[in-house]
Parts: sequence; C-alpha cells; structure tokens
Amino acid sequence: MTSGQILISVIAAGSCLGIVGYVFYKHIIGALLLSLVGLYYPVIRRKELIRKRKNQLQLQFKQALASISSSLGAGKSVETAFQEALLDLRLLYPDPRTLIVKELETINRRILNGETIENTLKDLSDRSNLEDIQQFTEVFMTCKRTGGNLVHVIRRTASIIQEKLDIQQDIQVMMSQKRFESKVLAFAPLIVIGVLSFSSPDYMEPMYQGAGYLIMTVSLLILIGCFAVTKMIMNIKV
Repeated sequence: MTSGQILISVIAAGSCLGIVGYVFYKHIIGALLLSLVGLYYPVIRRKELIRKRKNQLQLQFKQALASISSSLGAGKSVETAFQEALLDLRLLYPDPRTLIVKELETINRRILNGETIENTLKDLSDRSNLEDIQQFTEVFMTCKRTGGNLVHVIRRTASIIQEKLDIQQDIQVMMSQKRFESKVLAFAPLIVIGVLSFSSPDYMEPMYQGAGYLIMTVSLLILIGCFAVTKMIMNIKV
C-alpha cells in the first residue's frame, strides 16, 4: 500500500470507529480512544487487497493459459506463445496496470535478455503465492526436462482452474445474501443505540454514567466478537 492509501485507510477507519465510540459512550474521550484502533486498519486492508489481487490474477492466469495453449497447438514455440499471449491479453485488458499484463511483460523481457522461461515462471509462482500457478510451474518445468506434452498439460491445467473458479463463483453467489444479512445484523445494534440515545436521551441516560459505561463496553466487545466470528464463518476457501 502507498502512503496515501494507508493515510486514507486510517482516516476512514478512525472516523467510523470514532462515531461508534461516541454512540456507545457519548463522550469525546471514548470516541477518541476507540478511533485510535483505526491505526491497525491498514493491516486488515492490506490483507483484503492481497486476497482481491490474488483472485484477479488467478482468473487472468487462466485466460493466459488458454491463449498459450492455442499458440502451442498451432505449432509455435513456448517463447512465441508467451509473446502472443501478451498481445491477446492486452486486447482483453487495455489497462496497462493489469496484473497479468505486467507479469507477461516481465516474463517476455527476461526471456529476451537470455533467461530461461523456467526461471521466470518460478519467480512468478514464488511472488504470487498462488497454488494454481505454483503447480503449473512445477509441471511445466518437469515437462521441459522430460520432454512431456506441453500442449496437453497447459490445456488440462486451464480446465482444472476453470472448474475451480466455477465452484468458487457458485459459492460466492450462494453466500452473497448471507454476507449482506450478517452486515445488517452487525450494524443494526449501532443504529438502534444511536436512535435511542439521541431521540430518547432520558431513557438511555443510565447507560452513560457509572456502571453503564461497563455495560456498554461489554456490549461493544460482544458485538465486535460476533462480527469477527461471522466474518470468519463467511470466509470460505476452496
């Protein structure tokens, strides 16, 4: 993450948590203390960005394999197949910042500089930390050493990745409504407390003095725990 992204994440998370703190404690100190937790949000945001980019790269890598497989099936060399895959994906993804476009540019440039294609793929698999790319690289290197059928291997790998993506998409569709419901349930208590504290201050006054602060703190911790458990349950990996 860039310094700008980190700053925006901290400000956004700190503001939201500050509002939550003021709703629960109705005191500026409580709001400020809770907003300090927003300093940790860039760590969470970074994990979310990594997961999102991995999903994008996985889908794009499948499309690259389909292009490479077509070129190899037409009798072209592996190096030429990667060059043509770059041209195909540039048409499919006009944005030069697209992950697979940048990776194919790096691979082709390193091949032109005299590196072996095995080393470039190994570097990609190590940096991406994606199981599909790692397994493809291992099989590709084995085929190159033993003279295996690269066309069959690449086509089979693309088929397996496509099946895996289809299963993941089906799960995402089934879970999307439940994720929305979990978010509504997580924020509903905040809305209820906020409405009651500002519309009926006399009714909520005992919660903002003496033992009421302890009760509100325990309630907030329970709410955070429920949100964390729900997110963990909804985070299904295939």
